[in-house]
Amino acid sequence: MLKTLFARLGLARQTATIDDNVWQEVVGALPFLSRRSAADLEKLRALAADFLTSKHFSTAHDLVLTEAMCVSVAAQACLPILNLPPALYRGWTGIVLYPGEFLIRKTVQDEAGVVHDVEQEASGEAWEGGPVVLSWQDVQASDVLAYNVVIHEFVHKIDMEGGEADGVPPMLRRLHGELTPEAWCNVFDPAYEEFCHHVANIPDARWDSFASTSLLDPYATEHESEFFAVCAEAFFVAPEAFRDEYPALYTLFSRYFLQDPAAPAATL
Repeated sequence: MLKTLFARLGLARQTATIDDNVWQEVVGALPFLSRRSAADLEKLRALAADFLTSKHFSTAHDLVLTEAMCVSVAAQACLPILNLPPALYRGWTGIVLYPGEFLIRKTVQDEAGVVHDVEQEASGEAWEGGPVVLSWQDVQASDVLAYNVVIHEFVHKIDMEGGEADGVPPMLRRLHGELTPEAWCNVFDPAYEEFCHHVANIPDARWDSFASTSLLDPYATEHESEFFAVCAEAFFVAPEAFRDEYPALYTLFSRYFLQDPAAPAATL
């Protein structure tokens, strides 16, 4: 059974405030937020509060929903749009939290062209025009350098704003100026191809070591949209490492998100 958030927590839609103690708890649990400037955190808190009034949270498998859980998801979801229009998250309302990984059904085509219906475990999924589904266990994960399932799925939502996710986020001329889709692809596409080539040439004997130490999850090779989302995780969660290892991509993401998270005090 799914349980609605606002009725259970008593959070009225017109209320756009977050309790001080809850906010401090959330920020303190997320190191990549703790290092942000006071101005960034103040803006992020306001965005998260508005986000909570516009989205509908629910849970599955008797997971007990708390205000802190909702605020944590909201804060992480709003980080990519800190300096972008909140309208990038328009057109849908649902966020579903599962206790852990959940099964999703996919249609895949094999090398012979045969289509198969398969089930696989997932920690998050963003549906075009529909909800974002998250594993709460994975939302809390902090033992992987550049892993963040919330940022990953909400960046997919940004990618989907113009239709099917393709790794090219919507460009807004008044904000992005000369960063056009073509200019984006001139940097992004070669980086994706190079990463795919690198991953494809990892010897089997070194695969486990590579997969466990790579800044970018090898899953990023699945599609340009996944490369975009995985890179966004690194950009926001491990910005110094991402800047040092992928400087061209870091500059590109900084231009798009209008943020420089690796800079002191994380201001732009």
